[in-house]
Amino acid sequence: MNFKLKIWRQPSAASKGELRRYEIEKISANTSFLEMLDILNEQLIKSGEEPVAFDSDCREGICGTCSLTINGEAHGPAHPAAACQLYMRQFKDGETITVEPFRVRSFPIIKDLVINRGALDRIVQAGGFISARTGSAPEANSTPIPKHNSDLAMEAAACIGCGACAAACPNASAMLFTSAKISHLALLPQGQAERSRRVLGMVRQMDAEGFGNCTNTYECEAVCPAEISASFIAKMNREYAIASLRDRLGE
Repeated sequence: MNFKLKIWRQPSAASKGELRRYEIEKISANTSFLEMLDILNEQLIKSGEEPVAFDSDCREGICGTCSLTINGEAHGPAHPAAACQLYMRQFKDGETITVEPFRVRSFPIIKDLVINRGALDRIVQAGGFISARTGSAPEANSTPIPKHNSDLAMEAAACIGCGACAAACPNASAMLFTSAKISHLALLPQGQAERSRRVLGMVRQMDAEGFGNCTNTYECEAVCPAEISASFIAKMNREYAIASLRDRLGE
């Protein structure tokens, strides 16, 4: 398969970027998208050009670092999947493919397709943890949890923190990510001690990072590799309203 590529090139955060055109030939349909970029970089290095900088780690849809916008879609057209799970058979032979970084103000570009998603880490640091003793894990059955709650908690905990929800949202909202991190702890007994402090801290940090608000377009849910439900946003809003009232009452 042969492809024409338009890839965003930006030497540094302070530099202006542009889309540059490349052509790549004889790519197997079973080649992954990131492997295709590897092959392109090998060609660029051989010709004495600067390779395209992009992020990847696990290449199994687990780590969330392969944050690419492909033909205008966060992670590309094969939803639900991360960019590393996208294969060239998803495209037509001879197709022009546009590759850009996630376009979110809170994710500044470092170089080419590499972005800084530290804003998501700071949201988690603001409350996405529990204060529990360290040491050996307790017996799993010693704390009874209703199956409905445990299933929902596991669904929320599946979030890989890739940032695709913010990249797809017209408001650049990170509410799906934040709500997943808040909800999976709010649904478990271990998360109750800091429940109010957690939601207040994480939502306020999300706002401080410059993310927008949710207007229910559901683009976040559509592109999420982990298929996180937008219903968690409603749960977070309820948690925040209750915690805010308690905070004002001094409870």
